[in-house]
Amino acid sequence: QVQLVESGGGLVQAGDSLRLSCAASGRTLTSYAMGWFRQAPGKEREFVAALRWSGGRTYYADSVEGRFTISRDSAKNTVYLQMNSLKPEGAAVYYCAARSGIVVVTTQYEFWGQGTQVTVSS
Repeated sequence: QVQLVESGGGLVQAGDSLRLSCAASGRTLTSYAMGWFRQAPGKEREFVAALRWSGGRTYYADSVEGRFTISRDSAKNTVYLQMNSLKPEGAAVYYCAARSGIVVVTTQYEFWGQGTQVTVSS
């Protein structure tokens, strides 16, 4: 099992920045892919960003490319999502997820955190 705990959500104004954290525990994550997803009220959960824990390229949804950055700190077993130039449509519950193997941009991840709320006022 992999336990994931997100933090860092909050209320910000449009144009502001926010950094989300996802603390992982339970297994060595070397062979895992880590993803960030978000779900707004009444909408399906959607892919935001992902990376392979072992390194390599990062992946982003078109809607956040150039504004969001995913990264990880191996020493802290933590994945981050730096969100810049936030837009009102970015308001959602943000989830961290983990899966064994390659990165996928669907919700086919084995482990999920409880989510952290991001609210963006216009």
